[in-house]
Amino acid sequence: MHRPWTLGVLGLSATFARAAFPSYPNEFVPPKVLLSTPEVWTNTTRAAQASIVKFADEVLREGPWSVMNKTVTPPSGNKHHLDLLILDQSYWPNCDGIGNTTELTQEEIYVTCPYERRDGQFNPDYRLANDSGATQALMDALLYAPIAHLVISKSPELNTAKRPDGWYASQALRAAQIFFVDEATRVGSPTGVLDMHWWPKALSGILLMKEMGVWSEADLAGVVNWAKAYIPWLQTNELAKAERASDNNHGSYFFNQLAALQILVGDLDGAKATVQDYFTGIYMSQIDEKGDQPKESARTHPYHYRGYNLCAMINSARLAEFVGYDGWNAKSSSGAGIQTAADYAMQFTPGPGEAASELFPQIAAVAVKFGDPSGKYAAFLASKDQSYPGRPWFLWNQPLSDSGLAVKFVPEDDDSGNGSVDPDNSTAGTASNNAVLGFKVDWKVGLVSALAGVVIGL
Repeated sequence: MHRPWTLGVLGLSATFARAAFPSYPNEFVPPKVLLSTPEVWTNTTRAAQASIVKFADEVLREGPWSVMNKTVTPPSGNKHHLDLLILDQSYWPNCDGIGNTTELTQEEIYVTCPYERRDGQFNPDYRLANDSGATQALMDALLYAPIAHLVISKSPELNTAKRPDGWYASQALRAAQIFFVDEATRVGSPTGVLDMHWWPKALSGILLMKEMGVWSEADLAGVVNWAKAYIPWLQTNELAKAERASDNNHGSYFFNQLAALQILVGDLDGAKATVQDYFTGIYMSQIDEKGDQPKESARTHPYHYRGYNLCAMINSARLAEFVGYDGWNAKSSSGAGIQTAADYAMQFTPGPGEAASELFPQIAAVAVKFGDPSGKYAAFLASKDQSYPGRPWFLWNQPLSDSGLAVKFVPEDDDSGNGSVDPDNSTAGTASNNAVLGFKVDWKVGLVSALAGVVIGL
């Protein structure tokens, strides 16, 4: 079996060093949540506000990012292509029988040696071309920095780094333009479907900045044009269509991404059709009558995968709500829904290499949407992490009880709770050298990209 240049299996987060800021699998935060929810801006969320400003400062300090900074060349021969992100981290090369007389280069290994799957064993080669990490860090910047701009506009004293007025917003916009628009540094090939699944995070910041009048249509024109060229590929390419048809987390994150992009370009009808397709399609088989997610619990890290796919479900519901479709109350063919899946996932403790925090934002979202009259969701969070009111997600999941926890500091990471934190599976991140200016950046790496002959303007 040759090296899998496919859309692959979405897997565990990879980390090289402990990251100072958390990178969630996905978060869609509609502007109205931040601009029209009174509970968001109270003393209860003060630590979460400070966390967001701190994390925005850290991620922006380490950017901007470009696919041109990878040190290995993709099989296409064009570094603009997003087609050499990282291989499926469960696959390892077997170069026995190749007949080489000299040591193979990394590029030669990629295209010469067959690759074999070793479930649960992670090949460090995926770290060599961290386009995925660059993409994820950018998406994190586009989530955190606009919200930090809003936080500081309300509480200037939280600008502890003494950044100039508008700095967070302007830096995030420039980073997006470098990655998607500027000729010398932009990404060209859209083939890394799974590695672009964080678009809901970016959409959150973009919509917020537009709603606040900070970013204009002209500011975003290049990014929107890139998305307009990418969407048809997502809808027609065979690799993308296979990803769409996957009935596990692959498919779930495909729909997250496509709906977010359609909203970005103003195609709200298309986005509504996309989320409806998800909730009447693959979602129907994703939750059994108990609330388990069989496709995810069958994996070697079931706690991680249940939380991971639940995150995609929740964000599809948020995107659906934004365009006028009710995904929150959608039922699978078993009669179970998102809340049932959350209740089931809460019953388990993390296994080796799984972080309890991988479930926290999802539980918070369910508590806010469905209510928490018995206090079981807040109690779950408090039992696992007594700093949870200081986590970024606590800000945009309101109203939510703080369980009487007076958090007066900014938590350093997001991996509190029971269960071990494995360097190849945490909510924190990875270190990479894909920043334009050569800085190191911490983020969470996704998995596989695909090699396809589609190029946007290159």
